[in-house]
Amino acid sequence: MSKKFQVVIVGGGTAGITVAARLMNEENPPSSVAIIEPSDKHWYQPLWTLVGGGVFPKEDSMRDEGDFIPDGVEWIKDEVTTFAPDDNKVETAKNGEIGYDALIVCPGIQIDWGKIEGLKETLGKNGVASNYSYDHVDQTWAFLEDFGGGNAIFTYPDTPIKCAGAPQKIMWLAEHHFNRIGVRSETDVYFASAGGGIFGVAHYGEPLGRLVKQRDIKTRFKHTLKKVDGKKKKATFDKEGEEVVMDFDFIHVTPPMSAPDFIKKSPIAAESGWVDVDKHTTQHNKYKNVFSLGDASSLPCSKTGAAIRKQAPVTVENVQAFLKKRPLKGSYDGYASCPLVTGYGRLILAEFGYGGVPMESFPFDQRQERYSMWLLKTQGLPNMYWHGMLRGRA
Repeated sequence: MSKKFQVVIVGGGTAGITVAARLMNEENPPSSVAIIEPSDKHWYQPLWTLVGGGVFPKEDSMRDEGDFIPDGVEWIKDEVTTFAPDDNKVETAKNGEIGYDALIVCPGIQIDWGKIEGLKETLGKNGVASNYSYDHVDQTWAFLEDFGGGNAIFTYPDTPIKCAGAPQKIMWLAEHHFNRIGVRSETDVYFASAGGGIFGVAHYGEPLGRLVKQRDIKTRFKHTLKKVDGKKKKATFDKEGEEVVMDFDFIHVTPPMSAPDFIKKSPIAAESGWVDVDKHTTQHNKYKNVFSLGDASSLPCSKTGAAIRKQAPVTVENVQAFLKKRPLKGSYDGYASCPLVTGYGRLILAEFGYGGVPMESFPFDQRQERYSMWLLKTQGLPNMYWHGMLRGRA
């Protein structure tokens, strides 16, 4: 074994950096902490919806990873290839075996571009866009700027995804934009979703359903995108076993997502492929010195940065308790937040926990569109992320 640490964190994204910062801010931090992360860049991905809507340049979403590795934490710039939880170690691509007393697994989610036939070949061309790629997110706005009317389709896959509200956020921005440039009357806006409704939490699905009617959004539920032909401008969907082909002039694709392959193939994965943890403690259901939070975990909540913000202190508390051989008292209630952009200067702030129970922060009806919540999304939350959350202070 080349190295051993008291705590090893797999993944240096939102969850990994937040947990590392909180650990090092503890009165008695672990004696040694390492983050295994191959990327030298860090992205604030919630901004990508607004990049696709022409509000920000994509460069505003990116920082150097090294600027956020907490003092006292060793950054192993490498990839984990396999887990050996029975031996308390992970195998890396370049640094060999890394041992641990406690392991925190948070490598994020895998985007499965190849599961939609033709998507990789036409993405960023022929009116085919996706805000889920940093390389192509600015192309969304380029297409919207040049849009002259026709069919605009916004898709939602049949898998868990990061931020379940994001596929409709860009739709609402685009619909508003079409009105502003005078082509809305010549445009059919479609929300083609594998799901059965506009939003999974009924408390917010009701007002969103009203907006769908008011703004003449054509919903196509139980439609799962299977193929994109960019040159012919045709999208092929599966609707409960039936093939449905739709013409498009613009299509925003939300690709299928899953746990990273190296997680799926490992002994720490549940049958679903996600890291198998208790939904309240974030502790692994079999390997008690393994914890997981964020998008790669099996936590049955919305996969958002706001969820991680609440999962991180619970995980840190419980990891510290485990290391000190004390009972785990930290408990996560499933809290997640989805700032539902419904147009430029308009936002419904959805906040909820396990079971879709509303868990709202403000003393007003958050189901109403508000400019103040738009300011929170565009100004407040990015600052909280970079200067608070990633520093272990928020």
